[in-house]
Amino acid sequence: MGQALGCLQVDQSNVVIREHFGKFDDVLEPGCHCLPWCLGYRVAGGLSLRVQQLDVRCETKTKDNVFVNVVASVQYHAIAEKAADAFYRLSNTRAQIQSYVFDVIRASVPKLNLDAVFEQKNDIAKAVEEELEKAMSTYGFEIVQTLIVDIEPDVQVKRAMNEINAAARLRLAANEKAEAEKILQIKKAEGEAESKYLSGLGIARQRQAIVDGLRDSVLAFSENVPGTTPKDVMDMVLVTQYFDTMKEIGASSKSSSIFIPHGPGAVRDVAAQIREGLLQARPVQDS
Repeated sequence: MGQALGCLQVDQSNVVIREHFGKFDDVLEPGCHCLPWCLGYRVAGGLSLRVQQLDVRCETKTKDNVFVNVVASVQYHAIAEKAADAFYRLSNTRAQIQSYVFDVIRASVPKLNLDAVFEQKNDIAKAVEEELEKAMSTYGFEIVQTLIVDIEPDVQVKRAMNEINAAARLRLAANEKAEAEKILQIKKAEGEAESKYLSGLGIARQRQAIVDGLRDSVLAFSENVPGTTPKDVMDMVLVTQYFDTMKEIGASSKSSSIFIPHGPGAVRDVAAQIREGLLQARPVQDS
């Protein structure tokens, strides 16, 4: 806004209040205007039409007796058609808006618990906006938008809330870990059961193959060597397996020392002991 030689320039997004002998005369819009000060005209002041923002911090108490600081951000601007009301009717616009924000927040928040305040902050902002719009429109101002930008509980309350949240998460993690260990144990048991089952099948098939092989060997030996009986063949097979076992024990690097009787009659004694063991076990199986 510039003034020289009775001419006045009003900048964009601004208006100027012109008075004539101390009385409101007109609202000068952006552009160049004639202001004959010698005839009693003068500029009372200017008014910006740009959107302005006011951040209001209000301390209040929730329904569950927790003190919180609620920060509301109010965006407003003067209405060009009501510039005279906006200029003359309010001496401190920001203080007026702040009073209405305090009134609405302190009437709304005490009805809600702390968690509900966070959940319903949009409803609180809407209530503040409606109240401001209804009140400030009579003074020539329009409320563009109202936002609840922050809700700050007491430091100790925030710490307690964080501890509760952390404890809940730890409990959930412990449950998940226990469930995972349970699944691992179940799968391990199932694997061991399946392994033992397959091992049993393998041992049974191995024994069946040994029996089939011995039977075929006895039949073939009896047919190819006349005068031998199946008993003689079995004695020879048992003795052969005995010496093969001794050989494997001696060849193993992990075997310890084993003392066994040895001599010309030792083989006969071994065969006799094996036969006696088989004869003693047979009645038990037959019974």
